Amino acid sequence: MKADTKNLYAARMLKVLNHMQRRLDDPIRLDELAALAHFSTPHFHRVFKGMIGETVMDHLRRIRLERAYVRLAQTTVPVTEAAFEAGYDSLEAFSRVFRKTFGLSPTECRAQGWTRLFPEAPSGVHYCAGEIREFILNDSGAAVMNMRIETLPDIRIAKVRQTGPYMESAERAWKILCGWGAPKGLVNPKTLIIGISYDDPSATAPEELRYDAAISIDNDLAVEEPVSLDVLPGGEYAVFTHQGPYQGLEETYKTIMSGWIPTCDREFRDSPWFEIYRNDPATTPPAQLITDIHIPLK
Repeated sequence: MKADTKNLYAARMLKVLNHMQRRLDDPIRLDELAALAHFSTPHFHRVFKGMIGETVMDHLRRIRLERAYVRLAQTTVPVTEAAFEAGYDSLEAFSRVFRKTFGLSPTECRAQGWTRLFPEAPSGVHYCAGEIREFILNDSGAAVMNMRIETLPDIRIAKVRQTGPYMESAERAWKILCGWGAPKGLVNPKTLIIGISYDDPSATAPEELRYDAAISIDNDLAVEEPVSLDVLPGGEYAVFTHQGPYQGLEETYKTIMSGWIPTCDREFRDSPWFEIYRNDPATTPPAQLITDIHIPLK
């Protein structure tokens, strides 16, 4: 990442990290954090994961748990209260995660007091009462995979949106869209088959995850719900090619977020990331499926 872009992103993330530390007891609002970082909500969670090395929710859970350790070691707060403050409804679940993280039980922590450092974190950020002034940029993977820059025109699409766990909602959306478009001759070898996932599964309830199944179209059509028309904006895109089953896309996204985002020298446009599926899963072995992931650039 170029120095000016790196410093800009780092300053934005510091604002977010300090905001989260000051409001550990408040419900997390991704749109509020995204606004602080000057990103759209879908872009924010990807950039956060790429730079900090944790998802927003994983980071929040860890910081809350570290606060519980400090309170148990240095105050007389009841264990149940520390557990609830850390976001656990069950003392058993809290104790289990506490031991797994720190190597001792909450009761043992109270008995021995503050005697150890926290386990390492990718960003080097831990619970603190003061202001966070820096973090370790997760930039270890500058050349993790092949990336190319492509300039695309505006793409007119017909789409169907479904919500729910991504694999399930995608299956439903494609069934509806293909059932509508195939009889009209809209699904042919020249058609771009496009998927758009909007939400972070680690920070969004499964039933609220949004997925659009879309096909490119040449002209506007008369459509009725649940089909709608839209335009994917043209411009420059960073394109990554995933080969293999669609179930493996999550790992490819993780690699992009941890290896490429922290090292890229471009800012992102406020438009959707999307996938173009290059072959037919009905006739192509899963290991040979090709998916191009498109990330919009300024």
